[in-house]
Amino acid sequence: MYITHMNEYKTYIFDLDGTLLNTLEDLAASTNYALRSHGLPEHSIDDVRRFVGNGVRMLMRRAVPGGEQNPLFEATFATFRQHYLQHSLDATRPYDGIMEMLDDLKHRGCRLAVVSNKFCAATEELCRHFFADLIEVAIGENEAAGIRKKPAPDTVFEALRRLGVGKDGAVYVGDSEVDLLTARNAGLPCISVLWGFRDRGFLTENGATTFVATPFEIISP
Repeated sequence: MYITHMNEYKTYIFDLDGTLLNTLEDLAASTNYALRSHGLPEHSIDDVRRFVGNGVRMLMRRAVPGGEQNPLFEATFATFRQHYLQHSLDATRPYDGIMEMLDDLKHRGCRLAVVSNKFCAATEELCRHFFADLIEVAIGENEAAGIRKKPAPDTVFEALRRLGVGKDGAVYVGDSEVDLLTARNAGLPCISVLWGFRDRGFLTENGATTFVATPFEIISP
């Protein structure tokens, strides 16, 4: 079904990669740079699309032959992190209509936050760069601080805490099966976007019931 009563929501918790930003080219470039640097086989963009969604460590587990059992894994992962922090803005851009959607929600007085499984420094840098005047809170992977990554609800609860709001009137917006589980674990309704890294069939198989095909549908009456 498609949402018809958007105005009931006052707090929007957004996923980042595949929802607000198309980060795929930069993720693929850093993945392949790291693999190439350590003599490992590279992957296509479609491969990387399937690998993303559970944080960058899981991305590299899937990209490196043998995952963490490969003796080159940690060095390859470290190379990825260093390269991505330096190149996360090379090709990354908001999807069409995202800026207008966020601006509209902000002018309505809605509270806006981002929660991501991307490491914290990259999440904060991307949100500062693209959404500095729009996104109030940006939370990335930070398990060292006791905040478990998605699909645990910790990042969502931390975002709500920093915003100073409760779950009433809040909605989660994402593009993946991890986002569906995160919303469910946090006790929030979930809007699944159809412009991201997963298609409608896959999302439906994983329990999605509410879809938007364009950012405009999030702000339409």
